[in-house]
Amino acid sequence: MNFGLTDEQEMIVSTVRSFVEKEIYPHEDTVERSGEVPEEIAQSIKQKTIDLGFYACNFPESVGGAGLSHVDFAMVERELGRGSMALTHFFGRPQNILMACRDEQIERYLLPAVRGEKMDALAMTEPDAGSDIRGMKCTAIRDGDDWLINGTKHFISGAEHADFIIVFVATGEDQTPSGPKRRITTFLVDRGTPGFTIREGYQSVSHRGYKNMVLDFDNCRLPQTQVLGDVDGGFAVMNEWLYATRLTVAAMAVGRARRAFDLALEYAAERKQFGQPIGKFQGVSFQLADMITEIDAADLLTLNAAWRLDAGLPANREIASAKVYATEMLARVTDAAIQIFGGMGLMNDLPLERFWRDARVERIWDGTSEIQRHIISRDLLRPLGA
Repeated sequence: MNFGLTDEQEMIVSTVRSFVEKEIYPHEDTVERSGEVPEEIAQSIKQKTIDLGFYACNFPESVGGAGLSHVDFAMVERELGRGSMALTHFFGRPQNILMACRDEQIERYLLPAVRGEKMDALAMTEPDAGSDIRGMKCTAIRDGDDWLINGTKHFISGAEHADFIIVFVATGEDQTPSGPKRRITTFLVDRGTPGFTIREGYQSVSHRGYKNMVLDFDNCRLPQTQVLGDVDGGFAVMNEWLYATRLTVAAMAVGRARRAFDLALEYAAERKQFGQPIGKFQGVSFQLADMITEIDAADLLTLNAAWRLDAGLPANREIASAKVYATEMLARVTDAAIQIFGGMGLMNDLPLERFWRDARVERIWDGTSEIQRHIISRDLLRPLGA
């Protein structure tokens, strides 16, 4: 097994890391203080990403993307993970689910999203339906040839910038031995559609400036042409295009952990107590050893899962393992980095307290740690009939 990077992969890593250091780091304090990304900064990042040829790099060349493999894209996300999510959002990675677009949807949504002309957001979570997707209460009912949507979505990241939202809505119900289960359909909803409003969400301690929004639907009328995929086929498009988003979370967690580790390592080598660098003391040196071991392990889990996707092999369990381990590793590494810095680690002069806060949400969104463990254990037990 070859763990080395190709020349092209080395170029991807160095290019994206340099971009993050030059175009993202300088604006992080501004976003942290204001909780906003100034429009001119957002558009500058977006245009520079387009000029660099990395916008929509997660899409195939056939639709205008860079056509990166899953392994290559995991490396991109890993480097982006070093920077503020509120800012790297404009590096532009539209939802792959847009590949399910058909007919006029391709020209109206898919291609403009890939070209950076339109931005999208994804809406699944509801106040009473987080991990329980089949428990959605936001519904769509037929009204002639149209659909009427009613309900609320919340925790919708990126909706404040989105030109359209990819929305999962209940469109029916099946009776099963374990109780009723909702049938789900995916819709494309344009900003400004009558009956559809986007409003400010909650104040989060994690990822300042990367806002969560609330979406309200009040008899929002949509034609059949706004259905993405098939009616009642929401789970099909979800399973085909979305489950790999958990791998993105894992990759970004690895990148952020490496940035925290780099800061802690440098400080341990420079900071002196009792006449020698604190890295000489076992209490610090052993923490550094544990940190890098966990980071490397999470990195390899993530790249292995991405490799399996590229090879066309089942990867659901491997993705879940990467997500749960990398996000929990990030919490431990940021905490250890703060401990090495001591009191200064908690001051906002350094980005560590931000990394510490930001790390908390990673174990919740895109499937909680508990959901990931359920996926892993189910994959292990099902072949044995349990």
